[in-house]
Amino acid sequence: MADVNRGNRPLSPFMIGPYYRPQWTSMLSIVHRITGCAMAIGAILIVWWLLGAATGPEAFASADWVVTSWLGQLVLFGCLWALLYHFCNGIRHLIWDTGYMLEVDRAELAGKVTVAASVVLTLIVWIF
Repeated sequence: MADVNRGNRPLSPFMIGPYYRPQWTSMLSIVHRITGCAMAIGAILIVWWLLGAATGPEAFASADWVVTSWLGQLVLFGCLWALLYHFCNGIRHLIWDTGYMLEVDRAELAGKVTVAASVVLTLIVWIF
């Protein structure tokens, strides 16, 4: 292999630390994937609750106890945020697909608006 003078630069653009600063768009992409997995767990919880309601009073009582507990409510709240985050992020991607807001500063702004909108929508839905 040829001996190439690589200078003082990193070998990989994905190195975390002094070489690479994560951007909003990359972090939101990672969060999008994590929340997708979290929504699957929430869907299992909701299906269990619905199956308990269809099965009988004893099955529903145990499922309802879990869903209405503080931990179940916290999981459902997180799943609601994940769902609304996916919705807002999908709108952001639709805007990108039309060719708008692709500049770095505007893409960052769209990411911040996506997070803020998902939080506000989650609070509105949870309260009402």
